[in-house]
Amino acid sequence: MADRVRVRGVTIHRPIIYGNTATVLTPAERETSHYPDHTHRWTVAVRSATSAPDSDVVGGADDLAYFVKRVTFKLHDTYPNPTRNIDKPPFEVSETGWGEFEIQIRITFVAESGEKAITLYHHLKLHPWSVTFPLPNATSVPAEPEIPSPENAAKLGPVHSWQYDEIVFADPFQNFLALLTAHPPTPLPKTSLSKKPIPFHMSNPASLEASLKGGVPEFTSAMEKEEADRLEEAKGKIIKEQERWRSILIEKEKELERLQKLLAPKE
Repeated sequence: MADRVRVRGVTIHRPIIYGNTATVLTPAERETSHYPDHTHRWTVAVRSATSAPDSDVVGGADDLAYFVKRVTFKLHDTYPNPTRNIDKPPFEVSETGWGEFEIQIRITFVAESGEKAITLYHHLKLHPWSVTFPLPNATSVPAEPEIPSPENAAKLGPVHSWQYDEIVFADPFQNFLALLTAHPPTPLPKTSLSKKPIPFHMSNPASLEASLKGGVPEFTSAMEKEEADRLEEAKGKIIKEQERWRSILIEKEKELERLQKLLAPKE
């Protein structure tokens, strides 16, 4: 079967984003809610990275169903039916709640792919980002920022927490490669034409100030390159650190060998 032959040496990827948007419930919504302690409405989703023109939705310009069969969201156990299987677009779950927690996201691919499912993790973000957020490599951890009152949080607008990622398929099956190439992703804009803020993420502390201005964020190709550069820089640091520890290990092994010879019984 020619379709089940892998095309060696070929790598193809699809850019996605995953994360959540959260808004404060209005007093009227809280009064009519079955859960009076719930303070926010939120949506967690897996989407294509590019946003549709003039859309107030982050990402989602492309339909991912041609290569994604199912997205499973594992919510906190306090939710009814915490494991939510979404088998068609939009691949998202909307709920209300009062607390932040980690959500497990499992992406299952179409049968033609022959690929194993992948698992991602996202920390549900309900409260606005703060300038006191601890930055990477900080020498000290700042005090925990105060959670704003519902009234003040509502004035700040929706909270967005999104991560860009790329699903990479190496040596794909011939039929799956044909399926992917038949559905090229919409390119990310070079810059945000509508002056939307860039999404904040811990790996890019410089994006915090821009994200605090409010509005629906948008991913761009410039961000994609910046993230790739940060990954390469981090990879380089890891390699250097590995080389440093390898040198230390070699020296320790030499020292151990020397001591063993000194302690060996003489004939």
